Amino acid sequence: MNPKLAAVAVVAILVLFFGQRFIKTVPPGHVSVGVLFGEVIPTSYEEGLHFPVNPLYNWVDYDTREKTLKEQAQVPTQDQLQTRIDISVQYQIDGAMAPKILQEVGTQVQAVNVYLTPKLRSLVREQGKMIARAEDFFLEKTQETLETNLEAELGNYLQPKGITVRAVLIRDITLPSVLMAAIEQKKEREQAAERQKAELDRFRTEQLQQVAAAEAKRQAAEEEAQQMMVLADARAFEIRAINKAIANNPAYIQLQVLEALKEISKDPAAKLYFMDANSAQPLPLMNLGEPMRR
Repeated sequence: MNPKLAAVAVVAILVLFFGQRFIKTVPPGHVSVGVLFGEVIPTSYEEGLHFPVNPLYNWVDYDTREKTLKEQAQVPTQDQLQTRIDISVQYQIDGAMAPKILQEVGTQVQAVNVYLTPKLRSLVREQGKMIARAEDFFLEKTQETLETNLEAELGNYLQPKGITVRAVLIRDITLPSVLMAAIEQKKEREQAAERQKAELDRFRTEQLQQVAAAEAKRQAAEEEAQQMMVLADARAFEIRAINKAIANNPAYIQLQVLEALKEISKDPAAKLYFMDANSAQPLPLMNLGEPMRR
């Protein structure tokens, strides 16, 4: 066979069987690492279309987008109590170091299981030993310190291994049951004390209102008494003035007597007598003020 024809035939066969393998498409947010006969290719392929590539490569993909690992750990404190802490770690795979990760531990999942998770658990326990009491986990300062220390130490450990730590966040804290019961009892006592304080404040307010009402009544009574004294003084002045006028005018008394007799005479049952010191018997005055009958 003609050598040229043989070469063309070989190329045609390769294209027929391996045509698609000359092209490598890496999805967005990923890198791909090629493996040839068990040997890791030291340079990763970033997202996009790559042509031509060795059709004999086997590919391992790594997701380089930010991900979150949720972990739960029992943390001992210096008071020998175990506190459960739920932690989230936000991390990313360094695409440039994907070949190193594949060569040392394997896939992305294996890297997280080998590097991130065990180190996180270890660091959480170590940090817990520096906390005096379990209830201190509820202090904002304690939580901030724990997050900061975990992020720094975890980042320093994982960065050379191809994993970048973005943040470490405490999601939830569950104290030991015996401590939770004590805290609940303390809270109930505080609420009872608040209710008592509110009741005392209400009673004090009522007492102040009653005192204010009594003071208002006292002031009103004093004002009324003052008015009565003024009226009494005015009445006494009037009486003194009348007495003085009578004393200075005897005819006024006679006029008042005649007016009284006139009013009495209007009653048919009344009997009036004119008293004369020189007469042996009183002279009856009947129907005074009425015309005489004939």
